[in-house]
Formats: sequence, C-alpha cells, structure tokens
Amino acid sequence: MAVADGVHWIGALDPTLRTFDIVLRTANGTSYNAYAVRGSHGVAVVDTVKESFSGEFFRRLEAVADYDEITAIVLNHLEPDHSGALPELLRRAPRAHVYLSVKAPLMFKALLKPTDAVPKGFTLVNTGDRVDLGGRHLRFLHTPFLHWPDTQCTYLEEEGLLFSCDVFGCHFCDARLFNDRVGDFRFSFEYYYAHIMRPFREHVAKALDLIEPLDLATIAPAHGPILRHAPRDYVRRYRELSGRRLINEAAGERTLLVFYLSAYGSTRRMAEAVAAGAEEVPGVRVSLYDLEGGEAAPFVDLVEEADGLAFGSPTINGDAAKPVWDLLSSLSAVNVQRKLGAAFGSYGWSGEAVDLIEHRLRGLKFRVPFEGLRAKLTPTEAELSGCRELGQRLARHLVTPDALLAEAA
Repeated sequence: MAVADGVHWIGALDPTLRTFDIVLRTANGTSYNAYAVRGSHGVAVVDTVKESFSGEFFRRLEAVADYDEITAIVLNHLEPDHSGALPELLRRAPRAHVYLSVKAPLMFKALLKPTDAVPKGFTLVNTGDRVDLGGRHLRFLHTPFLHWPDTQCTYLEEEGLLFSCDVFGCHFCDARLFNDRVGDFRFSFEYYYAHIMRPFREHVAKALDLIEPLDLATIAPAHGPILRHAPRDYVRRYRELSGRRLINEAAGERTLLVFYLSAYGSTRRMAEAVAAGAEEVPGVRVSLYDLEGGEAAPFVDLVEEADGLAFGSPTINGDAAKPVWDLLSSLSAVNVQRKLGAAFGSYGWSGEAVDLIEHRLRGLKFRVPFEGLRAKLTPTEAELSGCRELGQRLARHLVTPDALLAEAA
C-alpha cells in the first residue's frame, strides 16, 4: 500500500496476537510495519518484520521492487519483531548497504545466526547523517532508549515523512492502516506509551526536541496505524505524557512517601515514626500510605514524581506481604533510578521481609544507603526512636544530597 509518492508499506498484520513480549495485552493484535522507499539511484528498505511473517513481507516487497534495486537497508531497531526477516533479506539483496544506530553493532552481530555472515557493508549513523537515494534523502535521528539503546528514527526529507520506529506506535491491528481510516485506537496508543515509553520519559523529551522542528506530513511507526492525519497531535500528546503528571504544591519541595502494611499495628507504628522523623526536616513533604487501603496502580504516578520512598512490611511466611510486592512490581513501568529507598518492618520469627525489599529496591536502581530496621513483635521506644532517626536521615539526604557523604565521613 502506498504511503506517499514512491513509499510503500510492506509490513505484516498479526490480528490474532493477544500478548506481546509476555507483558502487553493486545486486544486486536498488532502490525509489524516495514517500508520501501524508492529513489532514482535505488530502493531503501526501512525495517523488516517478525520472522514468522517473513513470507508476507517478501511478497509485498517483491510487488514494489526487485532485490537488485535495493541499495540500502535501514534498521531503526533490532528487536526481533523488527529484524526477523533481516538475515534472509541480506541473502536476497546482496547489493544492499546496512545503516544502523551507533549503539547497535553488538546487537547487530548477535542477531545474525552463526551461519549468517555479518555484511561488510554496514554504516553506523548518528543524528544528522544522511543517505542519498537519488532525489530523495533519508536523515537519521539518534533517539536511544525508546525503548532500546539502539533505537533511531529516519526522516524522508522530501516527503516530510518520519519513520519513527516504536515512537508514536501502538499494538493495534487494522488492515486499513491509516489513522483516519482505522478504528478507534486511542486506548492502544496511550497503553503502549504507558508500558513501553513511560519508563524512559526523559529520553522521550530529548527525542521530541529533535522531532518537533521537522516538517511533518506523516509519521510511520513500526507498530499500529500510520499517522497521516494531524500527525503533530500525536507529537503534542507525547510531550504532554513525558512531562510531570503531578503538580508540586511548593516549588523546590522534596517528597518522601512512606508505604506500609501492618497486621497487628507494629509496622504501622514504625511507619508513623519514620514519617514523624522526616517531617522534622524543613523542605520535605511527607506522605503516609497504608497499602491495605488501596490498590497499587493509583500509587504509580505518586512514586514516579517522588524523591524518596520507604516501605514497611511485616514478615509473613518468610516473605514481605503481597501488597508490597504488587506495588514494587508496578514500578517497572516508571523510571525510579536513583530515587532514595529504605525498608523497615516488624516480625515474629525470622524477619526476612526487610532484606527482600531492599534487594528489590537495589534491583530497580534505587539508592539504599541506610540499613533497614527490624523490630521483633512490638517495637520498643528505642526501636521507634531509631525509626524516627531513619526518617530524619532520609529527609536530610533529600534536601542536601551531600549530607550522606558527611554522615559517612
């Protein structure tokens, strides 16, 4: 199907897919979008498809180009749903020169099977690099971590057409292809952003700085509808989504969230002491939440905007309580790297919950500089005093990060 003059969609439709990459639900499947761009000097293929759909891809490609016309293969992203047909394409199009991101070489070599020769003709490209197809020029935009380190976008200058890879994409399968013809895909667009792009919103903002100045007639993503009607609406929506979701009541204020779950009130008393200690430090807003009283999902926005988090849980059967794990597992959808974290809790027999929570926080790239606190059964006044001190230390470190270094000295 023609996307623009001399540009064709040569991808594949997967309408029966219901789960993508294990974690994403796909109510009506997805598409694997690939494109052929014709210039007077040759044809460029932009991305391929999942390997099991290679037959569809090659049939569509053969309808618009001969293999000996293909002079360029652009790989905007090397995940298997984009690159599955690549080894066979390299065999069929021996004249093709491969262009891929400066971050891609190791993944590119790992992608090819041992029987596949890594092509000698491949070039690493960065923002501003261009390929001349003869009267048509492809310009590259380095957009790493959207959502892999190797991701890039490719802009066809003469048509104002952006091949945006996963950016502005969604898992929504509709053979009508274009956003002004397909069904209502707004939910899929927002869902895709939340699960794929949201953890990298700082990188989204940097990519938008490159994309917004472009003359955009069409955005052609790697999944979902091709955005030919009001493409800038989708760019604006990404800018909104990549911004802060919550408004601070006071500029410059630091925030500490204390989450807890308590069976008999002991961990609750520890949580209240942590919060009370933190509140003694000016410039820190402290919030206390009982996880028994709410689901994990509504807290994710709070966590994303918070500067520090403390988690309290009793030990139940050698583990932390399930609502704590539910919240921690939800945090893979947001960027929590370098946030301040801590753990505490009461226990009856063994007390593993605190260590397990700390291990998970470190796995999520939290900073956990202070040793977690445990209290056997009912906390003593001395133990509650230790909780207040933990709260103070967390708050001081939020206000003055160098305070941690001073304490260590």
